[in-house]
Amino acid sequence: MDSSLYFDIPCVILCGGKSSRMGEDKALLPFSNYKTLSEYQYERLKPYFKKIYISSKTDKFDFEKNLILDKEKIYSPIIALETIFKILQNEERIFIITVDTPFVKIETIKKIIDLSINYDIVIPEAEKTHNLCGVFNKSCLSFIEEMLNNNIHKVNYLIKNSKTKILQCDDEYEFLNLNDKIQYQLAKSYIS
Repeated sequence: MDSSLYFDIPCVILCGGKSSRMGEDKALLPFSNYKTLSEYQYERLKPYFKKIYISSKTDKFDFEKNLILDKEKIYSPIIALETIFKILQNEERIFIITVDTPFVKIETIKKIIDLSINYDIVIPEAEKTHNLCGVFNKSCLSFIEEMLNNNIHKVNYLIKNSKTKILQCDDEYEFLNLNDKIQYQLAKSYIS
């Protein structure tokens, strides 16, 4: 492995969503040669980060992993981010990615991380911005807490009110999001 593609920050894979458009928990769908999409993402990204975690509401996984449990009843990525920063309190920056974006290139992740030194948040944009694929700095935590005190759960609100850098990317395909059965089948055909 190219040593310039090793990142001295942790990675957290978000697996706690409702998967309402998929109709079943997408984190547990089979993918590539793995029993689940979550295991695929975990094993794919693990060699590149100093530590890797899965963020979820429950331990629904049957593979060896580091788990961050968010026990709140509300499904909110903002609550997940607060939990992640409180548990990984010694980390300044954390790379966050959703379980359902299995094609984000390691080179793109490197560009995001390289840009992240002077920003609260760095996220990519191809045809649209990808709010939950990027580096989030611990400097966001107090604003996240303030948002939750005001019952604001929109990631976009956090991004617009933080020192955010947008990385322009050309390839929207790498951000293919497996939200429904059609996208899932498309992704499976790409990977085979």
